[in-house]
Amino acid sequence: MATTTTTPTTPATPDVKPINFTDNAIAKVKEIMAQQNPVPAGLRVGVVGGGCSGFSYSMSFENGAGMMDKTFDFDGLKVFVDATSLMYLKGVSVDYIETLEAAGFKFDNPNVKSTCGCGSSFNV
Repeated sequence: MATTTTTPTTPATPDVKPINFTDNAIAKVKEIMAQQNPVPAGLRVGVVGGGCSGFSYSMSFENGAGMMDKTFDFDGLKVFVDATSLMYLKGVSVDYIETLEAAGFKFDNPNVKSTCGCGSSFNV
């Protein structure tokens, strides 16, 4: 008589990220990155002090992660976020919008208490 042992399987934990990029935003960033020479390693997203409401978002290309950065992968796009910015970016969704009037990246931040009239800075 053979005995079999079963090991309980734990469900895979979903890849939960504090910040989210829509498919449109990922595609646009990859498109812009491919035009750079040399091609950067990833995108840095952060929050900087300034603007009429206190904070504004920043995005720039980077050749690698810094010592205090968290790195997230979005369909092959590496996104670097420093520890300080991470607190302000929890729950943020980044989209790329194209309309007849304008095109650009749109940050949807559920933690924002107020924004300025021009829409480029915020307060938490």
